[in-house]
This record gives sequence, C-alpha cells and structure tokens, in this order.
Amino acid sequence: MIVLHRADLVLPVAAPPLADGAVAVRDGRIAAVGPYRELAAAHPAARVRAWGGVLTPGLRTPYGRPLLEHAYHPDPREAEELGTEPLTGPALAALAMDDTRWGASARRGLQRMLAHGTTALSGPFERAPVRTAVARSGLAVVPPPATDPGEPGFDLLRAGLGTGLEAAVHGPLAPGARADLAVFAVDPDGDPEAALRRRGAGGCIATVLAGRLVHRRR
Repeated sequence: MIVLHRADLVLPVAAPPLADGAVAVRDGRIAAVGPYRELAAAHPAARVRAWGGVLTPGLRTPYGRPLLEHAYHPDPREAEELGTEPLTGPALAALAMDDTRWGASARRGLQRMLAHGTTALSGPFERAPVRTAVARSGLAVVPPPATDPGEPGFDLLRAGLGTGLEAAVHGPLAPGARADLAVFAVDPDGDPEAALRRRGAGGCIATVLAGRLVHRRR
C-alpha cells in the first residue's frame, strides 16, 4: 500500500524545495518524491496524510551516547522530586541506577528524540539495556561524529548545525531510501531553513520512522 505524506513545503535536501509536495512511501521505503498532484494521479488508491508546515528528512543527532548513557530521563511520576529535564553530573551520580532504570530512562529519552524529529542517532552504546532500547526503537544508529559536536541537546535545528539543513538530517529524501520523515510547524514562505532554525525541533508535529508514524503532536 502506498501512503502519500503531503505538506505545504517538502525539503528533499538533495533536490529543490517542493511547494504542496509529497513523499510516497511503500513498505517502509520512499517510492517517489514530487508535487502532490502528480503523485496523487500516479497513485489514486494511496492513503493520504496531509500535514501543515514543512516536511524534511528525519534528523540525525550526534548526541546519542551522552543523552542515553550519561543522562537520566525522569519518569513523569518523578517530576515533583527530580523535575522533567535530563539529569547529568552530580545529580545523576546521586541516583541508584541499575539496568532496569537505565533501560527505562533510555526508552523515555528515545521517545523525546522522536518527538523532536530525530530518526538516527550516534553510537555505539556500552550499556546492554540502552542497546536493547535503541534496537527496539527502530532508530538508525550511525558512527560517532569525528569532532566534538558541543553541548548535548535535542533541538538540532535551533542549534543550527553546520551551514544548512543537510548537516542536521540523516540523509536526503530520495527513492529507495528508508522512509524517515519529520514535519515541522513553521511558515513555509520565505527562507524555510531559517524558519526551521528559529522555530526549532520543538516545532515537530510528526515523525515517520521507516514508514511508521511514531510521533504525532496532539
């Protein structure tokens, strides 16, 4: 079955932007990228998911290990005691961490990544429960960056990595590639990449991982 992900603006990265564009997805892979009307005509039986804003490839974070193996993501039930932000340094050292807690923390951290449009993260991972959580999440694991990426964080777009969107994504939207997509609630007019950086990855409204909708803002 073909699913068409339609957006006000599609940024394939390796090709020109597409106003009222779409990405055709079949069996977890990108089947085609182009104007919505053309893809809809080519696939009249396709299911359509219409998104407002800007659709891009999924993001790639170089902070996989710091965020999952050197930080604790509190359970919502711990918010009153520990807050809601990841704990590192002395605050992490003060916790009684075991494999069960590391695994649960990693799962929450991965969900937060997905909610920010991330579909790939750097490894490798030394802790067995973290490796298991990452493997089950379906996120792609990529080699660590050659240089220090700076302070760990989820907001890859606002950080303005590199000189453009190409530096922040896992790969371009192209036929045959894994269907990893992110949609952001930003105005598609003007300079969309600048708008993405201003709004940040916190503006993610949907994340598609290997063709599966894994995050949708309610």
